[in-house]
Amino acid sequence: MSVPSSPNPAAAGSAPPATASLIPIAPGSTAKIRGPITVAILSIVTLGIYVLFWWYFVNREMADYGRAQGTDELGDSPTKSLVALMPGALLVVPAIWTGVTTFQRIQAAQRLNQQTPINGWLGFVLYIVFSPALLGYMQSGLNSAWGALAPADRTT
Repeated sequence: MSVPSSPNPAAAGSAPPATASLIPIAPGSTAKIRGPITVAILSIVTLGIYVLFWWYFVNREMADYGRAQGTDELGDSPTKSLVALMPGALLVVPAIWTGVTTFQRIQAAQRLNQQTPINGWLGFVLYIVFSPALLGYMQSGLNSAWGALAPADRTT
């Protein structure tokens, strides 16, 4: 028994169809739905190396989406955010500041998509108690923002 397929939007010249984990957010750019628990576990298992890649990619996704929406509220350069995180961790203040601003960008992305933003106080508590859990919480916020952009004909 075959499942009827939906029309191919790529054939009509629009954005590529969304897969289970990729959501088109701007022309030529996609956002990835990542598992929050996976993000937290990989940040521990890789001794923080995964965090550097994750940090860059989520900030790039938000910057791409912000440019597509005509706002700079979601950031403009993922590289700046990564540079503030990596060597900034030695100075503490830049790393904390990029953490706060990235958290605020995630909240802004959720507001743009009419989603309830993640809670800043809960994020602060997670940062104090167990930082990898904060990364998972931030990813769950992004997942809700990107999930709101998923095509309506997609089944869950």
